[in-house]
Amino acid sequence: MGLLEDKVVVVTGSGRGIGRGEALECARQGAAVVVAEFDTDAGKEVADEILAAGGQAVAVPGDVADAEVADSLVTTAVETFGGLDAVINNAGILRDRTLVKMSDAEWDDVIRVHLRGHFAPTRAACRYWRESGRPGHLVHTASTSGILGNFGQANYGAAKAGIAAFSTIVAMEMARYNVTSNA
Repeated sequence: MGLLEDKVVVVTGSGRGIGRGEALECARQGAAVVVAEFDTDAGKEVADEILAAGGQAVAVPGDVADAEVADSLVTTAVETFGGLDAVINNAGILRDRTLVKMSDAEWDDVIRVHLRGHFAPTRAACRYWRESGRPGHLVHTASTSGILGNFGQANYGAAKAGIAAFSTIVAMEMARYNVTSNA
């Protein structure tokens, strides 16, 4: 019996890298996993890998910074697996460049994917937990780049610092609903 037996977990950015590892480990620990991934093929591949190993998974493609996609993650979890217990926010991108060479798009893209990509799924899940009376758990992917900085990562560092603050504020606001939030 795994640590997440009979739990339902959404993992954003779960098509590759850290998110993929988190999705696979959640499934190995017994969770049903909603694989949220912008790259449709990568998301389907992870869901198929979980299913082939005897786990439960469903892939939901799309941009998690989009409120409709974020809402569909919660709807899919509830309709497919009967509820939602946790969201692991991991979606992210890098557009490293020194500040004076950074384009507006490189700044905006990183801020959007990281901050809106954490905000939208978190809001959707918190609305569900508040309305259903179920407890919930949030894990947000921060970085030392957001605390200590890293050369060429003004956009990424700012986003990761924002995620750390966001997580703390969500924990304060959602504590009365038995929802935890950690970064």
